[in-house]
Amino acid sequence: MLNWLLMILPFALWGTAMAAMAPLVQSGGPEIVAFLRLMPAGFAVILTLLILKRPLTIAKGDLAWFVVFTLIDGTVFQFLLARGLLETGAGLGSVFIDSQPLIVAILARSLFGDAINPVGWSGLMLGLGGIICLGVSPEFISQWLLMGDVVSEGSLFSHGQGWMLGAAIAMALGTVLIRFTCKESDPVAVTGWHMLLGSVPLLTWHIFDKSWPLWPDWSIVQWSFMGYASLFGGALAYGLFFWFANKKELTSFTTLAFLTPVFALISGGIWLGERLLFLQWIGAGLVLISVFLVSQRNRLWESLDNFQEDFKGGISK
Repeated sequence: MLNWLLMILPFALWGTAMAAMAPLVQSGGPEIVAFLRLMPAGFAVILTLLILKRPLTIAKGDLAWFVVFTLIDGTVFQFLLARGLLETGAGLGSVFIDSQPLIVAILARSLFGDAINPVGWSGLMLGLGGIICLGVSPEFISQWLLMGDVVSEGSLFSHGQGWMLGAAIAMALGTVLIRFTCKESDPVAVTGWHMLLGSVPLLTWHIFDKSWPLWPDWSIVQWSFMGYASLFGGALAYGLFFWFANKKELTSFTTLAFLTPVFALISGGIWLGERLLFLQWIGAGLVLISVFLVSQRNRLWESLDNFQEDFKGGISK
């Protein structure tokens, strides 16, 4: 039970961090928010490893993969996430980012041979449907099904969702790359260094971006939100996530990402006064069913096979 709670924790922290970051990018800009999320988190992870006297170095054999992982999952992903939050809410943004379990499932099947039976694919499709119900407005779904004029005007991809889909691809690639990056290195050390070093290009970019103030003029409450997004939604969440991603079967574990929009919408309701619509409650239910089906797909598929054999045996008698 404790293991499952720890596996779910990163996605809960990410969902609440999305709600915390959403108003900050409007006043500070995407590059500085992404930098402030990564840099303190990286320091926190490295400091924790020093205190615990855990390995800190990246093995020479892992360095090339580490550079690729840092650029994709650190710099590129965090920028696309923050940039997307400029135009999407925390709930809708996390919906598009958390389509990444489908990408991870395909990559994990191709690269690592992770088995995905019909029960697993059904769960993934249900999860995708659930996050669409959570984040896409009922008006848009109705107009899309009825082929209304709003759809032809590109209403789905006109509010930053393209940035979020790019973030989903970057996160999926990072999830797979951690396996190659941690062949000889500690995954938590890799997480800390990739956040620390991946934040440097973001700060450089922000300094030369004249469309935003050099340093955000935030209140104490806003800085506390930034601190939460960095230390809890960054250091703790990413440390746990990449540790599990390096140890667990990827398809089952990353499907828990479908829970992120649920936490994002709940925290948005608490902090921002948002409320779940009836369709979003349906989406939350589909997400929970999806997580159950994918995580238990092997056992359920074996049970279904046994039932079919028993049924056929009963008919033959």
